[in-house]
Amino acid sequence: MAEQTELYVSWSDYHYLVEQLAVQVYRSGWEFNQIICIAKGGLRVGDTLCRLYDYPLAILSASSYGGSKNQVRGELKFSQHLAMTTERLGDRILLLDDLVDSGISLRESIYWLKQNYGSQIQDLRTGVLWYKACSVIEPDYYVEYLSDNPWIHQPFEYYEQTTPAQLAQKYGFDVP
Repeated sequence: MAEQTELYVSWSDYHYLVEQLAVQVYRSGWEFNQIICIAKGGLRVGDTLCRLYDYPLAILSASSYGGSKNQVRGELKFSQHLAMTTERLGDRILLLDDLVDSGISLRESIYWLKQNYGSQIQDLRTGVLWYKACSVIEPDYYVEYLSDNPWIHQPFEYYEQTTPAQLAQKYGFDVP
């Protein structure tokens, strides 16, 4: 069995990819009126696009990774409700995440939205930064297609490996 490759992404590369996704959606001409991001990975993507497009952001919390270095895929769990500040969900949804790995989270998120908000949704499209070849679903919009299915090290992973006490020490503060 071949060893899994790894892709290391800097903050500047990450922001560039988010901006490229925003431009790709814009150039498609598709009109949407609601952004939903899948948390945690899609939060930064959703936040940036909702600011650029000035559309409301709703958050669907989902979790499937844990274990050693947060790299072990487990059971997919969803929040009971969307977190949103509008009274009603828009009817033309742009669903965002950072990547599609297996594609199960994205596929099941679409299913969850249709089960819980299907009567309100006229159109739903998906967007991610990275689309891996091993995915069971192809997103409508993606910036990079990864044929070798690497493990992606995103710049915010640092915070998953760091504690507040370590940050205090880093900046020269006394640690209780």
